Amino acid sequence: MSVFQKLVLASGSPRRIELLQQAGIEPDRALPAEIDETPLRAEHPRSLAKRLSKAKAEKAFESLKAEPDFTGAYILAADTVVAVGRRILPKAELVDEASNCLQLLSGRSHRVYSGVCLISPEGKLRQRLVETRVRFKRLGREELESYLASGEWRGKAGGYAVQGLAGTFVVKLVGSYTNVVGLPLYETVGLLTAEGFKVHFNWLSSTRA
Repeated sequence: MSVFQKLVLASGSPRRIELLQQAGIEPDRALPAEIDETPLRAEHPRSLAKRLSKAKAEKAFESLKAEPDFTGAYILAADTVVAVGRRILPKAELVDEASNCLQLLSGRSHRVYSGVCLISPEGKLRQRLVETRVRFKRLGREELESYLASGEWRGKAGGYAVQGLAGTFVVKLVGSYTNVVGLPLYETVGLLTAEGFKVHFNWLSSTRA
């Protein structure tokens, strides 16, 4: 990446880092922004995703003010919310939470919302909201128990990771696949490009087939 531009990802998510790398973008730093992610009373899932992504970006922006090396850096943040109707599913940490999520998702459709927020070197804040519809097969007892035993659900919104074993549960997906993984690449690259970030810098020397 050019020394004249730096990108800070306000997240410690390996999935988001891998997605950026897939787009040929190597973050100069991952800076997890710990915030309270509790939904507000009657908050819509899409509003939650936008609010949390903005809060993460702003917290990272404030943290970096004390670090001269990152003055003028681009700051990128995202938050992903899984919902059935207006019901927001948790980022499962306990097996019971994951089990409840998966039983709710079994045999029905749900929506995945990602809020993406970018703060430019000039301090301009821009946001995008992406929505994807996903339908799960009806889960049998054995596959549900086996998936829970895998532990892959831990820390995942809605209790599953579509890029892993749970990809076998998906009957239909309408919209952005990378959104469901955790960072919608089309919209993210669009935000960066619009603010002057040289997204394609590393493509010029790429050895990818």
